[in-house]
Amino acid sequence: MHDTALHDWIDLDALARSGQWLEGRQPIDRLARVRAEAPELDARDHAGVAWRVWAEWREPPAAVAAALRALGGAPAARQLWLRLQVHGAVPLVCQRCLEPYWQPLEVDRWFRFVADEATAEAEDEHCEEDLLVRSGPRFDLRGLIEDELLLAAPLVPHHLQCPTPLPLAAGDRLGAVDHLPDAEVSDDAAAAPRQPLAVLASLRKGGKL
Repeated sequence: MHDTALHDWIDLDALARSGQWLEGRQPIDRLARVRAEAPELDARDHAGVAWRVWAEWREPPAAVAAALRALGGAPAARQLWLRLQVHGAVPLVCQRCLEPYWQPLEVDRWFRFVADEATAEAEDEHCEEDLLVRSGPRFDLRGLIEDELLLAAPLVPHHLQCPTPLPLAAGDRLGAVDHLPDAEVSDDAAAAPRQPLAVLASLRKGGKL
């Protein structure tokens, strides 16, 4: 189901009972931590990030239920799971040219809710899914969207191609021939790396080694 509400907070139980996706769009200016990565970019015409979430209750894994029965404990409770999908462009700063740009990102993750931080810490090393602590009936969806966009961002952001040519440092100019396509390398330049070997061969022929 799609509506124009921002849904900063969602009712997880109601979403699970609905059996439907909840979807919407979050303006980039309302994602303060994401926006802070490159605040100088003009976001007035930015479409924001599209998101959708799905919640469901699942029975615990059979092995867990069997272990609890063997120990004489209470039956294992059902587990609440949440799937989050997000796609859109976020503001970042290119680490090559130091100019801000819009980086496309996509997120598609499952989360399992646990009762408290102690449970999350105890189970975190032994499960593949991400764990979230459920502290009440309402859940901070906007905060989760921000967290996941920041985690999905590249460690070293950069343009696929910087909009302006980068100035070459002295060392880059000396080695510039290494970055030219093969067709643009002259015969002399292509032979340059082999010159020390040629000198060594001539010395051997001349009996000087």
